[in-house]
Amino acid sequence: MAFRNLQEFIAELERRGELKRVRAPVDPTLEITEIADRLVKSESGGPGLLFEQVKGSPIPLAINLFATKRRMELALGVADLEEIPRRIEELLKIPNPTGLLEKLSLLPKLAELAQFPPKKVSRGACQEVVIRDNPSLNLLPILQCWPKDAGRYITLGSVITRHKQTGRRNVGLYRLQVFDDKTLGMHWQLHKDGAEHWKGYAPGEKMPVAVALGGDPASMYAASAPLPPEIDEYLFAGFLRKEPVELVKGVTVDLEVPAEAEIVIEGYVEVGPRREEGPFGDHTGYYSLAEPYPVMKVTAITHRKNPVYPTTIVGIPPMEDLWLGKATERIFLPLVRKMVPEIIDMNFPAEGIFNNGVIVSIKKSYPGQARKVAHALWGLGQLMFTKVIIVVDEWVDVQNASQVAWLAFMNIDPKRDCFFVEGPVDTLNHASPEWNFGSKMGVDATAKLPEEGHSRGWPDLIEMDPKVREQVSRRWAEYGL
Repeated sequence: MAFRNLQEFIAELERRGELKRVRAPVDPTLEITEIADRLVKSESGGPGLLFEQVKGSPIPLAINLFATKRRMELALGVADLEEIPRRIEELLKIPNPTGLLEKLSLLPKLAELAQFPPKKVSRGACQEVVIRDNPSLNLLPILQCWPKDAGRYITLGSVITRHKQTGRRNVGLYRLQVFDDKTLGMHWQLHKDGAEHWKGYAPGEKMPVAVALGGDPASMYAASAPLPPEIDEYLFAGFLRKEPVELVKGVTVDLEVPAEAEIVIEGYVEVGPRREEGPFGDHTGYYSLAEPYPVMKVTAITHRKNPVYPTTIVGIPPMEDLWLGKATERIFLPLVRKMVPEIIDMNFPAEGIFNNGVIVSIKKSYPGQARKVAHALWGLGQLMFTKVIIVVDEWVDVQNASQVAWLAFMNIDPKRDCFFVEGPVDTLNHASPEWNFGSKMGVDATAKLPEEGHSRGWPDLIEMDPKVREQVSRRWAEYGL
């Protein structure tokens, strides 16, 4: 089932008992964050929330919509997230690449496999109301999430840009700080595609930008997906939802925006001026420090007649972004396997904040293979930011944190099996001594071969005789246990 827009998704959540309407007045400064944070950290993950009376704005606010596995599956129109990687695996049944050039050649082929390219339409619900004359961000119920945040932040806006030379569109999920009613801080980090587009403009030029709030849930997710520049996010969303994403031309910018968005903020980012953005309570669980970032000037705001403002909060995990990240883990596993075929499974634990830690299981067949896998992952897109990669054997359940910890403690000789490299790290990595550059560690927790310097022999794992296990299972009722 593909939802046409966010409000259809919200209605379905409510029908299923997965949404709670809050009719009491609430404050967008800190209060909504405290409510949502308590619920998302509860055992169930809490319901989706629709705040109907947000102080200072006539627009209802939705949050916590993607905070559970079931709601993430519903958003992407599947009964199980594993359905999507199975679809991708079927599409990718082509010979394994043998060299770097062949690997790179796979990227444009992924676009060819998409059957549902975005569809341009002449009118969209996102433009039922058009505000060109004196547009003001004060219309929107934008949150200040945490006490030491520098101000209010848009946290779930799909930022749309286009590369000046190639014409390629990018849709990224970047936070935007509200400086005043017509000015936003654009937090696109050094390694992000939006920042790359901005670098393609000359000093003094104005790069058109649109920020879409809402739309169909698959498109909202696609903005967070770590796609290569060759793959259009709305093309990918069409593949996920099995229906094209409808786009309409902006009213003041030469960009297409989701026709079914709730709200669209249009404007431009001038090349040159920067302004201190932050601090901001980030998904690392710490406040990211103030740094200079480009500034977006608002030229228009368009919206549906009765819009809903979608937002999210980030902070100490687990948070709502856990299942956005888990969806990425499952969806992109077939692509990672295509590049590194010995990988069996991978896990981005919530505590690793998606950039700090990855656990992978591999089918090991030669000495040094765990190191080869770790280095291969550091060479794949945003996986280059991963601070710690733990490699385990194929029989290990990488989703079982207890099992992984047991083996990581038991199977390593620290001097031999921990290895280090230096390179790019995530901008939000406050532990690295340099901004955007630091060290990374691989941990080889696989069983060691004699060729890897382990001449003592490797002990057998304790396992019960299968016949006894079967016997006990058959007689279990007799034991009265």
